[in-house]
Amino acid sequence: MRLSVALLLGAGLGVGGWWWSTREERELERIEQERQAAAAAEAARPVLYRWRDAQGHLQVSAQPPKGRKYERVDMEPRAGIEVHGNRDADLPEVD
Repeated sequence: MRLSVALLLGAGLGVGGWWWSTREERELERIEQERQAAAAAEAARPVLYRWRDAQGHLQVSAQPPKGRKYERVDMEPRAGIEVHGNRDADLPEVD
């Protein structure tokens, strides 16, 4: 009886020690997966590129220019005020 309790206790301590010693690795793996998911989501967003040509004219294209500085422009607008066209709901009734 004492031997089985000692074996169970030893196995439990071994599993607990393994879990404790590998927790940092699991946390780093989770952080890396979250970073990769965020990078993939950013890359999947539709984007335009704004740049100036040799004559100084502003150009906007779907592909970045080669050999020039450019600015990424999101095609989706930032969150802001949302306007709906149902104004009848706000007007008082007229008899």
